[in-house]
Amino acid sequence: MGSPSLEHVGKFGDVSRHENAGLDDAIVGVENGAGNMEQVNEDSPYGRNIMSVEERPSNSDEDLEAVTPPMPSISARRSDNRWSDTSFYAAKKKLQSWFQLPNGNWGLAKILSTSGTESVISLPDEKVLKVKTDVLVPANPDILDGVDDLMQLSYLNEPSVLYNLQYRYNQNTIYTKAGPVLVAVNPFKKVPLYGNEYIEAYRRKSIDNPHVYAITDTAIREMVRDEKNQSIIISGESGAGKTETAKIAMQYLAALGGGSGIEYEILKTNPILEAFGNAKTLRNDNSSRFGKLIEIHFSETGKISGARIQTFLLEKSRVVQCMEGERSYHIFYHLCAGAPPALREMLNLKSADEYKYLSQSNCFSITGVNDAEQFRTVMEALDVVHISKEDQQSIFAMLAAVLWLGNISFNVIDNENHAEALEDEGLFTAAKLIGCDLEELKLALSTRKMKVGNDIIVQKLKLSQAIDARDALAKSIYACLFEWIVEQINKSLAVGKRRTGRSISILDIYGFESFDRNSFEQFCINYANERLQQHFNRHLFKLEQEEYIQDGIDWAKVDFEDNQDCLSLFEKKPLGLLSLLDEESTFPNGTDLTFANKLKQHLSSNSSFRGERDKAFTVGHYAGEVTYDTSGFLEKNRDLLHLDSIQLMSSSSCHLPKIFASNLLAQSEKPVVGPLYKSGGAESQKLSVATKFKGQLFQLMHRLENTTPHFIRCIKPNNLQSPGVYEQELVLQQLRCCGVLEVVRISRSGFPTRMSHQKFARRYGFLLLDNVASQEDPLSVSVAILHQFNILPDLYQVGYTKLFFRTGQIGVLEDTRNRTLHGILRVQSCFRGHQARCYLNELRKGITTLQTFVRAQKARREYELLVQRHRAAVVIQKKIKSRIARKNLKKICGASIVIQSAIRGWLVRRCSGDIGLLKDSGTKANESDEVVVKASVLAELQRRVLKAEAAMREKEDENDILHQRLQQYESRWSEYELKMKSMEEVWQKQMRSLQSSLSIAKKSLAIDDSGRNSDASVNASEEREYSWDTGNNHKAPESNGVRPMSASLSVISRLAEEFEQRSQVFGDDAKFLVEVKSGQVDASLNPDRELRRLKQMFESWKKDYGSRLRETKVILHKLGNEEGNAERAKKKWWGRRNSTRYN
Repeated sequence: MGSPSLEHVGKFGDVSRHENAGLDDAIVGVENGAGNMEQVNEDSPYGRNIMSVEERPSNSDEDLEAVTPPMPSISARRSDNRWSDTSFYAAKKKLQSWFQLPNGNWGLAKILSTSGTESVISLPDEKVLKVKTDVLVPANPDILDGVDDLMQLSYLNEPSVLYNLQYRYNQNTIYTKAGPVLVAVNPFKKVPLYGNEYIEAYRRKSIDNPHVYAITDTAIREMVRDEKNQSIIISGESGAGKTETAKIAMQYLAALGGGSGIEYEILKTNPILEAFGNAKTLRNDNSSRFGKLIEIHFSETGKISGARIQTFLLEKSRVVQCMEGERSYHIFYHLCAGAPPALREMLNLKSADEYKYLSQSNCFSITGVNDAEQFRTVMEALDVVHISKEDQQSIFAMLAAVLWLGNISFNVIDNENHAEALEDEGLFTAAKLIGCDLEELKLALSTRKMKVGNDIIVQKLKLSQAIDARDALAKSIYACLFEWIVEQINKSLAVGKRRTGRSISILDIYGFESFDRNSFEQFCINYANERLQQHFNRHLFKLEQEEYIQDGIDWAKVDFEDNQDCLSLFEKKPLGLLSLLDEESTFPNGTDLTFANKLKQHLSSNSSFRGERDKAFTVGHYAGEVTYDTSGFLEKNRDLLHLDSIQLMSSSSCHLPKIFASNLLAQSEKPVVGPLYKSGGAESQKLSVATKFKGQLFQLMHRLENTTPHFIRCIKPNNLQSPGVYEQELVLQQLRCCGVLEVVRISRSGFPTRMSHQKFARRYGFLLLDNVASQEDPLSVSVAILHQFNILPDLYQVGYTKLFFRTGQIGVLEDTRNRTLHGILRVQSCFRGHQARCYLNELRKGITTLQTFVRAQKARREYELLVQRHRAAVVIQKKIKSRIARKNLKKICGASIVIQSAIRGWLVRRCSGDIGLLKDSGTKANESDEVVVKASVLAELQRRVLKAEAAMREKEDENDILHQRLQQYESRWSEYELKMKSMEEVWQKQMRSLQSSLSIAKKSLAIDDSGRNSDASVNASEEREYSWDTGNNHKAPESNGVRPMSASLSVISRLAEEFEQRSQVFGDDAKFLVEVKSGQVDASLNPDRELRRLKQMFESWKKDYGSRLRETKVILHKLGNEEGNAERAKKKWWGRRNSTRYN
């Protein structure tokens, strides 16, 4: 980018002088006493700086006196001693200062010493230099590094602003406020500052950092609050991020005002306008080559109801001519890369490098951009805005026709260099796509009809003229197509009857441009920026000061640089730049050189104009001087499309060329006389491009004047489009162009916030105390509010109709109002909550009472049922127990009878045997009878002996079975001992093994006990019989082994029961400790320590239980031995008995 003149930068020195003079006055106030310190606002960001300056050591009182030199007059243009008002103070106090390095960048230097007019400084690279004091620029304290509003800077100078923006840029904080203006530095990468979460945060005001969302949210709130239309003006040079910023603002509006569905259509206009109006330049891969104003309308409920788009100054020359390394409009490359086969065949499409209009720049692609995918996106967007498939095909046909027009070649047919179009593929395809006759197209490009009197003369065109006619037709078709697409979009987004008058306009327009070679486009663009700058000045400077004067407030007028002289240079009639350009364009013999000479002849006396050599001239814009080359000015301003080309389009069989022709004829002026009429362009003559652009610009300014503007200045940090690169000189130039520092200076010295008395009293009146709230006069109420909140008099002014506040003061009242309203809502919510809780408690009490009755009734019914079941169970148990008792009694009685009969029979037999022996000496008469009786008794006894022997054998078999079972028990007990030893490793497994072993033992003993009981009766009779025979020499055991066996069974049962209880207890304790350790149960104990203690208890119990188990085993062994002895005794008894009987 070319560098504009730096003569205007002296105003920054004046800014610094004005600001630091205020700071010096504050320092003097500190010196005068503590009483004046009470006048300083505690919320001011400069209070800490004042104290720190005072606390620094000084040699004498002369230092403070030297700080306050008389304030010089403010000059708009100064170039020498820019910072002389503060550098001496900084040098005296040995503060940090800015020093301009040889490469033009600013470096932070520390003043080591000062002697006269020279100072010794130390740079960050530890280099020590001796420089003049007046070249040092004071730096802000470290506490102000990275502030989000430049108004908070103590020293507002160029290096301080550059450093603050760079500090925030390095932290990916790309947005900074400069008073009412938002400065956006393009990061050239994705930053995490967008999305639904951020939109919701800015909507709820939970984030107050500078952002496009914040500017857009302010516009919405002011539109609803003030019922006035708003505008967001986005400016900046190419590549600064204007288009992306506008899209971000539209996304926020769509998110907050969405719901009707039209917001989706508005967002979908972006890919269409970018495809047809954006192109790749050397500075920007997606440069907008037109200006646009998007007016978004809202309904009464705050929802988006429609929109309208207005475009300005499309760069038509890019259609036919591109610089090396640039591209034409994106849509051409999208079409060539992404058209489906059917469309490609219909349009006879080739690749982009086969079209002369596209191949002349040798650039066909953009890094990271898929043209085929972008074409599908554009087609989807066209569907969304309700452009039919037929119209879409017509659009693509016109685009292809433009490309094929560029491939039309001409052949020189005579010595006068007259040319004729060749009938090649380009001519055939272009005629087909336009829908015209081939010969008519050939004549329109090779000849020109002229009307002389009543005759029409056909003039052949030279080669250069034929090429210009071809390019003019291509440019006109594309420009008309672009306008028609915008018109169709506006029809789709039309508000209709839903219009409410409330709207927010987003202006995305080119910024001030200054190149090495500046042509007609830069001329128009910079003129538009001059007009926008005047609107900016009027809003921020002129209107403010006029309003201050009209409202009668105490206000010291601040001078600023006005650009009215430059605007007069452009717009003055009849000797302005635009008037002279249109005048020269009407002459057929006018050339760019004659136009330049005419400017030098009539405008040399103007202070904003300077003539240059040859065809160049220089204009002193607000942002600096720009030198323009008039080459091509007249041709671009005329932008003539002759009647032959218009008639060619009107005769087309396609509907779009007909529409284009009718629009071109509608824009034409009335026929004129003179040389222009003779040139053959009378019937097709329309307003010049400059005049048309001026009219559009005036309409735009009129619309913006009726809105509340919000300004966003986009800054391009480097020309390489690389993230993280910050070029100070480039950024500084853009800051000068957009007047950011001047904005901050004026805003800080003025009253940017104002509100009428009635509105102020109505909005904040409820904050007054009871004793002053009864006042009815709005002015009295307003003053009472100011006094109640202790707002210092120098922070506000009371006008005739309004209250004027310094920056940030209304925010204090808003915060108090919001806190009060929030407190009221909290009180209401607490009271309503208390009512709801009381009602809930009463409801709970009623429900509890009802539940009590219901549960009591249910419990009584269940109790009655349980009583009935208990009674039935008792009756059943009685019946069963009585039946079992009777059965047992019958068995006992039967067994007793058998025993008694056996004993009595034995006694009878014994007695009868003794009696027979005593009667040997009896009478011989009965001897034969006795022999018969003895024989029968002996037979009976032999039978019983045989029976007893059979029973003995059965008992022996049973004894063998018992011995086998005993061996099994012994083997099982050995297994139990092994299992007891393994319990130390897995105690749960030991518990299950013991339980199973005990259950088996219990069942086996129960079976053995029942067998012994069944044999008890037989053994008892035999033993009693033996006792009779032995004469009580051997006493039988008391219970024949039944009582010891029952005792052992009871001991095992108790061990089994103890085992069950202990396993249950240990299992429950272990489960509880696991739940405590996992956090499922809250308990104030140490689970690890309790688990160790439980393990110790288990080990001790296991040891004790094992010893008792071994004792039980010994007892069982003894019982087994006793049984064996008893069996052997029985065998001996039977043997002795048999031997006795036989003997």
